[in-house]
Amino acid sequence: MELSRLSQSTVLSDALVDVAATRERTRRGRVARIAAFLAVVAGWLWWRALTNQALRPDLPSVSIPPDYLFPLLLVLILGGVILVPMLGAGRSPHVTFHPSEIDTTIDDVKGIDTVRDEVVKTLNLFLAHKTFRDQMGGTPRRAILFEGPPGTGKTYMAKAMANEAGVPFLFVSSSAFQSMYYGQTNRKIRSYFKALRKAARKEGGAIGFIEEIDAIGASRRGMGSGGGEGVSGVVNELLIQLQSFDEPPFGTRFVNTFIDRLNRFVPSTRQISKKRAGAANILVVGATNRAADLDPGLLRPGRFDRSVYFGLPGRPGRREIIDFYLDRKAHAPELDDPERRDALSAMTMGYSPVMIEHLFDEALVWALRRGGDALNWDDVQQAKMTEELGLTEQTVYTEAERRTVATHEAGHATVAHLVGAGRKLEVLSIIKRRDSLGLLAHSDEEERFTQTRSEIEARIDIAFGGMVAEELWFGESGSGPSGDLTGATKAAATMVGALGMGDRLISFEAANMGNGADLVAKVLALDSARDATEEILQASKARVDELLDQNRDIVEALRDALLDREELIGTEIVDVIRRVRGSEQLVINLTEVAP
Repeated sequence: MELSRLSQSTVLSDALVDVAATRERTRRGRVARIAAFLAVVAGWLWWRALTNQALRPDLPSVSIPPDYLFPLLLVLILGGVILVPMLGAGRSPHVTFHPSEIDTTIDDVKGIDTVRDEVVKTLNLFLAHKTFRDQMGGTPRRAILFEGPPGTGKTYMAKAMANEAGVPFLFVSSSAFQSMYYGQTNRKIRSYFKALRKAARKEGGAIGFIEEIDAIGASRRGMGSGGGEGVSGVVNELLIQLQSFDEPPFGTRFVNTFIDRLNRFVPSTRQISKKRAGAANILVVGATNRAADLDPGLLRPGRFDRSVYFGLPGRPGRREIIDFYLDRKAHAPELDDPERRDALSAMTMGYSPVMIEHLFDEALVWALRRGGDALNWDDVQQAKMTEELGLTEQTVYTEAERRTVATHEAGHATVAHLVGAGRKLEVLSIIKRRDSLGLLAHSDEEERFTQTRSEIEARIDIAFGGMVAEELWFGESGSGPSGDLTGATKAAATMVGALGMGDRLISFEAANMGNGADLVAKVLALDSARDATEEILQASKARVDELLDQNRDIVEALRDALLDREELIGTEIVDVIRRVRGSEQLVINLTEVAP
């Protein structure tokens, strides 16, 4: 095959040559051994037939006195009870999947094209390992690390790799290596890699997948350097086994030991050459969502020498995933509309592939509850609200409290509509969910990865909408705005302490050093930074005071709609506002309402 094609982003059929050749050679060797054994048995039976002997030899009879039968049976049972758990404690806890047992293919991996291309290129090198080593002089890649948030397709991709490669897939969870017996954790790790080498030599290759590898590969920093079975000892064992792919099998070691003994009697000029075993073609895939906790020794070249990051899919990727899962689930024809699917991809920003699949499963549950046999758009909306906001709770408000909550949420919605250019109002509700008596759910119209100062200030303004509305309509605010103030303070502290949007350019993030220190606490601990944060909050509240005072009719219309219907979804919110102001454009320039 052309060597340049090894880096293509599709699995090449001719890249399977090296793996297929090894598998065929192993198969022929296995058939030859069985044929040799059967030939010996056939020859022995033929000899007994020629010498007029019975084909079945007489076996010696063994008689056990009845008095010894029960004690002997008791000893055997007790011995089994004691020995079997100890012998099994060191066995590898993996589960082997053969290609015929895996129905996942590379084509089924959606929404992460860049990652899929890199994985396929790695797979081509794995399949053509001899070509890469012998013709190009390269060292085949032995292990790669899949890192990223949960549910982003790491395990799914590894299974697809094993299916496409046509080799055994040895799956193991890191927690399965743990044992109550001292030394058995290390022994299980050795057994796992021994099973990998054995499978690879039989089938031409094997893929090992270690789930949550950080559980056995955590950094040894501060754990001591002793040789015990603590964190340091387990990591040391894992590091050693990642270098063990060249270890010869038992048969080769036995023959070489015999040759070593013979060479003691042979002159140095006529020494017998020992048998050499080629390296096992193994690809170890480790998966973790805490790559920063891994020991640095695991990440050096020669061990996990390539790290592939599985991030949350972007909008085009989510559209691919939505198409993939909807085609496999019963759904109403309205969900085949490209605009509906585009809307779905927009409203699922931040969702992982697993979350998208679960959203449709939850929508099917809602469809079943209403007596339907296929999910529709309303079912998806209900499922999304349940997953993100929680189940509704039947709570009886007093009339005054109900009116306060409705006014509070109407204030949020009014500010979000007026200053939140490019924001989409999704849900406005006074139904209790989780710890919230009411809520406003809103999101970006377009997928954004950066924010300007004015956009952050607009979010702070939205947070103050509830407090200001209570003060304007009731003369004072209650305990409801506490969560809003928390969010506003965090946003303002981030502006001052990390984004250089205060009166100083010092970044408090520089003092965190990646140890998770609280940025807000650092900002508020310094008088000048706390004053800058307070100034941002006071300016925001003053803007919202004037904004809501000028648009009381919108707040009252939304409040009355909430008191009547309790919950407004999507366009229902904007429809209420339009009935008040008609088709007038209701976007206010912040500079015009600034005090």
